[in-house]
Amino acid sequence: MPNKTAESLNANRSSLAHKVRYALRNPGRVVPHVRRTVRDWRLRMTHRDHVDYYRAVMASDAARDPRAAVGSRNEERWLALGRMQFDYLVEHGLEPGHRMLDIGCGNLRAGWRLIDYLDEGGYYGIDISPDILIAAKGVLAERGLQSKLPHLTITRDLTFSFLPEGRFDVVHAHSVFSHSPIEVIDEALANVERILAPGGFFDFTFDRTEGEEHQVLREDFYYRTDTLIALAEKHGLDARFMEDWEERPHGQSKIRVTARGPRPGEG
Repeated sequence: MPNKTAESLNANRSSLAHKVRYALRNPGRVVPHVRRTVRDWRLRMTHRDHVDYYRAVMASDAARDPRAAVGSRNEERWLALGRMQFDYLVEHGLEPGHRMLDIGCGNLRAGWRLIDYLDEGGYYGIDISPDILIAAKGVLAERGLQSKLPHLTITRDLTFSFLPEGRFDVVHAHSVFSHSPIEVIDEALANVERILAPGGFFDFTFDRTEGEEHQVLREDFYYRTDTLIALAEKHGLDARFMEDWEERPHGQSKIRVTARGPRPGEG
Protein backbone atom coordinates (compact mmCIF):
# COMPACT_ATOMS: atom_id res chain seq x y z
CA MET A 1 0.00 0.00 0.00
CA PRO A 2 2.40 2.71 -1.17
CA ASN A 3 0.09 5.65 -0.41
CA LYS A 4 -1.58 4.34 2.73
CA THR A 5 0.74 3.78 5.65
CA ALA A 6 -0.47 2.52 9.03
CA GLU A 7 0.02 6.05 10.37
CA SER A 8 -2.14 7.63 7.68
CA LEU A 9 -4.86 4.99 7.99
CA ASN A 10 -5.20 5.53 11.73
CA ALA A 11 -4.80 9.32 11.80
CA ASN A 12 -7.69 11.49 12.94
CA ARG A 13 -7.25 14.52 10.72
CA SER A 14 -9.85 16.49 12.61
CA SER A 15 -7.88 16.39 15.89
CA LEU A 16 -5.83 19.38 17.02
CA ALA A 17 -2.76 17.20 17.56
CA HIS A 18 -2.84 15.97 13.97
CA LYS A 19 -3.31 19.50 12.64
CA VAL A 20 -0.32 20.78 14.60
CA ARG A 21 1.90 17.92 13.41
CA TYR A 22 0.76 18.40 9.82
CA ALA A 23 1.39 22.14 9.98
CA LEU A 24 4.93 21.60 11.26
CA ARG A 25 5.66 19.12 8.46
CA ASN A 26 3.90 21.14 5.73
CA PRO A 27 4.15 24.86 6.54
CA GLY A 28 3.19 25.79 3.01
CA ARG A 29 -0.26 24.22 3.49
CA VAL A 30 -1.17 26.27 6.56
CA VAL A 31 -2.46 29.37 4.77
CA PRO A 32 -4.62 27.37 2.29
CA HIS A 33 -6.13 25.42 5.19
CA VAL A 34 -6.90 28.63 7.08
CA ARG A 35 -8.65 29.95 3.96
CA ARG A 36 -10.71 26.75 3.71
CA THR A 37 -11.63 27.03 7.38
CA VAL A 38 -12.80 30.62 7.02
CA ARG A 39 -14.83 29.65 3.93
CA ASP A 40 -16.30 26.73 5.84
CA TRP A 41 -17.46 28.98 8.67
CA ARG A 42 -19.05 31.38 6.20
CA LEU A 43 -20.79 28.70 4.15
CA ARG A 44 -22.09 26.90 7.24
CA MET A 45 -24.01 30.03 8.12
CA THR A 46 -25.68 30.31 4.72
CA HIS A 47 -25.96 26.68 3.55
CA ARG A 48 -27.33 24.26 6.15
CA ASP A 49 -28.05 21.52 3.61
CA HIS A 50 -24.95 19.54 2.60
CA VAL A 51 -25.68 19.60 -1.15
CA ASP A 52 -26.15 23.37 -1.07
CA TYR A 53 -22.97 23.69 0.98
CA TYR A 54 -20.84 21.59 -1.34
CA ARG A 55 -22.30 23.20 -4.44
CA ALA A 56 -21.09 26.53 -3.03
CA VAL A 57 -17.65 25.00 -2.36
CA MET A 58 -17.43 23.85 -5.97
CA ALA A 59 -18.54 27.26 -7.25
CA SER A 60 -15.76 28.87 -5.23
CA ASP A 61 -13.11 26.39 -6.37
CA ALA A 62 -14.20 26.31 -10.02
CA ALA A 63 -14.08 30.10 -10.23
CA ARG A 64 -10.35 29.92 -9.47
CA ASP A 65 -9.43 26.80 -11.45
CA PRO A 66 -11.81 24.02 -12.63
CA ARG A 67 -8.99 21.46 -12.59
CA ALA A 68 -8.04 22.32 -9.02
CA ALA A 69 -11.73 22.13 -8.11
CA VAL A 70 -11.67 18.38 -8.83
CA GLY A 71 -8.47 17.84 -6.87
CA SER A 72 -5.79 18.24 -9.54
CA ARG A 73 -3.05 20.73 -8.78
CA ASN A 74 -1.98 21.08 -12.42
CA GLU A 75 -2.72 19.87 -15.95
CA GLU A 76 -0.27 16.99 -15.70
CA ARG A 77 -1.91 15.66 -12.54
CA TRP A 78 -5.40 16.19 -14.01
CA LEU A 79 -4.47 14.04 -17.00
CA ALA A 80 -2.73 11.40 -14.88
CA LEU A 81 -5.64 10.95 -12.46
CA GLY A 82 -8.11 10.71 -15.31
CA ARG A 83 -5.95 8.14 -17.06
CA MET A 84 -5.68 6.12 -13.85
CA GLN A 85 -9.45 5.91 -13.47
CA PHE A 86 -9.96 5.08 -17.12
CA ASP A 87 -7.30 2.37 -17.26
CA TYR A 88 -8.62 0.68 -14.12
CA LEU A 89 -12.19 0.55 -15.39
CA VAL A 90 -11.15 -0.86 -18.75
CA GLU A 91 -8.93 -3.45 -17.06
CA HIS A 92 -11.81 -4.41 -14.76
CA GLY A 93 -14.71 -4.91 -17.12
CA LEU A 94 -15.71 -1.70 -18.91
CA GLU A 95 -16.44 -2.37 -22.59
CA PRO A 96 -17.13 0.06 -25.46
CA GLY A 97 -20.74 -1.11 -25.79
CA HIS A 98 -21.54 -0.52 -22.13
CA ARG A 99 -23.75 2.26 -20.86
CA MET A 100 -22.14 4.12 -17.99
CA LEU A 101 -23.32 6.53 -15.30
CA ASP A 102 -20.52 8.73 -13.95
CA ILE A 103 -21.60 10.22 -10.61
CA GLY A 104 -19.75 13.45 -9.84
CA CYS A 105 -18.40 13.63 -13.37
CA GLY A 106 -16.83 17.02 -12.64
CA ASN A 107 -15.01 18.62 -15.56
CA LEU A 108 -14.52 15.24 -17.28
CA ARG A 109 -11.09 14.49 -15.85
CA ALA A 110 -11.73 10.82 -16.60
CA GLY A 111 -14.96 11.46 -18.48
CA TRP A 112 -13.47 12.67 -21.74
CA ARG A 113 -11.50 9.42 -22.09
CA LEU A 114 -14.60 7.41 -21.22
CA ILE A 115 -16.73 9.32 -23.73
CA ASP A 116 -14.13 8.69 -26.42
CA TYR A 117 -13.96 4.97 -25.57
CA LEU A 118 -17.67 4.24 -25.23
CA ASP A 119 -20.08 3.99 -28.13
CA GLU A 120 -22.12 7.03 -29.06
CA GLY A 121 -24.53 7.97 -26.27
CA GLY A 122 -22.98 5.48 -23.85
CA TYR A 123 -21.83 8.03 -21.28
CA TYR A 124 -24.13 9.78 -18.78
CA GLY A 125 -22.48 12.20 -16.35
CA ILE A 126 -24.19 13.84 -13.38
CA ASP A 127 -22.94 16.43 -10.90
CA ILE A 128 -24.39 18.74 -8.27
CA SER A 129 -22.39 21.73 -9.53
CA PRO A 130 -23.59 23.78 -12.51
CA ASP A 131 -20.23 25.58 -12.52
CA ILE A 132 -18.22 22.40 -12.98
CA LEU A 133 -20.62 21.12 -15.67
CA ILE A 134 -20.02 24.31 -17.65
CA ALA A 135 -16.31 23.52 -17.43
CA ALA A 136 -17.07 19.95 -18.53
CA LYS A 137 -18.80 21.16 -21.67
CA GLY A 138 -15.70 23.21 -22.43
CA VAL A 139 -13.50 20.12 -22.12
CA LEU A 140 -15.90 18.18 -24.34
CA ALA A 141 -15.51 20.82 -27.06
CA GLU A 142 -11.74 21.07 -26.60
CA ARG A 143 -11.41 17.32 -27.14
CA GLY A 144 -13.71 17.31 -30.17
CA LEU A 145 -16.09 14.75 -28.68
CA GLN A 146 -19.43 16.39 -29.43
CA SER A 147 -20.38 13.68 -31.91
CA LYS A 148 -20.31 11.05 -29.13
CA LEU A 149 -23.47 12.70 -27.71
CA PRO A 150 -22.75 12.29 -24.00
CA HIS A 151 -25.35 13.33 -21.44
CA LEU A 152 -24.22 15.90 -18.84
CA THR A 153 -26.90 16.60 -16.27
CA ILE A 154 -27.14 18.46 -12.98
CA THR A 155 -28.66 16.64 -10.03
CA ARG A 156 -29.51 17.42 -6.43
CA ASP A 157 -29.53 13.96 -4.89
CA LEU A 158 -28.51 10.36 -5.50
CA THR A 159 -31.94 8.75 -5.68
CA PHE A 160 -31.52 8.43 -9.48
CA SER A 161 -35.29 8.86 -9.73
CA PHE A 162 -35.06 10.48 -13.20
CA LEU A 163 -33.17 7.51 -14.67
CA PRO A 164 -34.73 4.32 -16.10
CA GLU A 165 -34.53 0.90 -14.49
CA GLY A 166 -31.75 -1.47 -15.53
CA ARG A 167 -30.08 1.13 -17.71
CA PHE A 168 -26.40 1.11 -16.74
CA ASP A 169 -23.79 -1.61 -17.01
CA VAL A 170 -21.33 0.48 -15.02
CA VAL A 171 -21.94 3.12 -12.37
CA HIS A 172 -18.87 5.03 -11.22
CA ALA A 173 -18.29 7.56 -8.44
CA HIS A 174 -14.72 8.77 -8.06
CA SER A 175 -13.98 11.15 -5.18
CA VAL A 176 -17.68 11.63 -4.41
CA PHE A 177 -18.18 9.69 -1.18
CA SER A 178 -14.96 11.22 0.14
CA HIS A 179 -16.96 14.47 0.30
CA SER A 180 -20.27 12.95 1.45
CA PRO A 181 -21.90 12.42 4.84
CA ILE A 182 -23.08 8.88 5.50
CA GLU A 183 -26.72 9.65 4.69
CA VAL A 184 -25.77 10.61 1.10
CA ILE A 185 -23.85 7.35 0.67
CA ASP A 186 -26.77 5.43 2.12
CA GLU A 187 -29.12 7.12 -0.36
CA ALA A 188 -26.96 6.09 -3.31
CA LEU A 189 -26.63 2.49 -2.14
CA ALA A 190 -30.35 2.29 -1.47
CA ASN A 191 -31.17 3.24 -5.07
CA VAL A 192 -28.33 2.09 -7.30
CA GLU A 193 -29.56 -1.47 -7.82
CA ARG A 194 -32.69 -0.20 -9.60
CA ILE A 195 -30.65 1.42 -12.37
CA LEU A 196 -28.02 -1.32 -12.76
CA ALA A 197 -28.35 -3.64 -15.74
CA PRO A 198 -28.10 -7.39 -15.04
CA GLY A 199 -24.46 -8.16 -14.27
CA GLY A 200 -23.63 -4.49 -13.81
CA PHE A 201 -21.38 -3.03 -11.14
CA PHE A 202 -20.94 0.15 -9.13
CA ASP A 203 -17.39 1.29 -8.33
CA PHE A 204 -16.80 4.05 -5.81
CA THR A 205 -13.78 5.50 -4.05
CA PHE A 206 -13.66 6.77 -0.49
CA ASP A 207 -11.23 8.22 2.03
CA ARG A 208 -10.34 5.25 4.22
CA THR A 209 -9.52 5.18 7.88
CA GLU A 210 -8.99 2.16 10.06
CA GLY A 211 -9.23 4.32 13.16
CA GLU A 212 -12.00 6.64 14.29
CA GLU A 213 -14.33 7.81 11.52
CA HIS A 214 -14.21 11.58 11.18
CA GLN A 215 -14.53 14.57 8.90
CA VAL A 216 -12.45 17.64 8.19
CA LEU A 217 -14.62 20.73 7.91
CA ARG A 218 -17.68 19.62 5.90
CA GLU A 219 -15.56 18.77 2.88
CA ASP A 220 -13.64 15.55 3.64
CA PHE A 221 -15.14 12.43 5.23
CA TYR A 222 -13.17 9.35 6.37
CA TYR A 223 -14.86 5.96 6.70
CA ARG A 224 -13.83 2.47 7.69
CA THR A 225 -14.11 -0.15 4.97
CA ASP A 226 -16.39 -2.40 7.00
CA THR A 227 -18.82 0.49 7.57
CA LEU A 228 -19.41 0.95 3.85
CA ILE A 229 -19.51 -2.76 3.07
CA ALA A 230 -22.10 -3.26 5.82
CA LEU A 231 -24.13 -0.35 4.43
CA ALA A 232 -24.18 -1.95 0.98
CA GLU A 233 -25.18 -5.31 2.44
CA LYS A 234 -28.04 -3.62 4.32
CA HIS A 235 -29.48 -2.78 0.91
CA GLY A 236 -29.09 -6.31 -0.42
CA LEU A 237 -25.89 -5.64 -2.36
CA ASP A 238 -22.60 -7.49 -2.47
CA ALA A 239 -19.54 -5.33 -1.88
CA ARG A 240 -15.84 -6.06 -1.98
CA PHE A 241 -12.75 -4.03 -1.29
CA MET A 242 -10.65 -3.65 -4.44
CA GLU A 243 -7.19 -4.59 -3.22
CA ASP A 244 -5.39 -3.95 -6.50
CA TRP A 245 -6.57 -0.32 -6.60
CA GLU A 246 -4.32 0.20 -3.56
CA GLU A 247 -1.33 -0.31 -5.84
CA ARG A 248 -2.23 2.80 -7.85
CA PRO A 249 -0.75 6.18 -6.88
CA HIS A 250 -3.96 7.55 -5.41
CA GLY A 251 -4.82 8.36 -1.81
CA GLN A 252 -8.36 6.98 -1.84
CA SER A 253 -9.56 3.38 -1.67
CA LYS A 254 -12.16 1.63 -3.82
CA ILE A 255 -15.13 -0.67 -3.29
CA ARG A 256 -17.09 -2.52 -5.99
CA VAL A 257 -20.80 -3.16 -5.45
CA THR A 258 -22.91 -5.63 -7.40
CA ALA A 259 -26.51 -6.76 -7.13
CA ARG A 260 -26.96 -10.15 -5.55
CA GLY A 261 -28.05 -12.85 -7.97
CA PRO A 262 -31.10 -15.00 -7.21
CA ARG A 263 -30.59 -17.72 -4.66
CA PRO A 264 -30.83 -21.34 -5.85
CA GLY A 265 -34.44 -22.05 -6.77
CA GLU A 266 -35.24 -18.36 -7.27
CA GLY A 267 -35.56 -16.37 -10.47
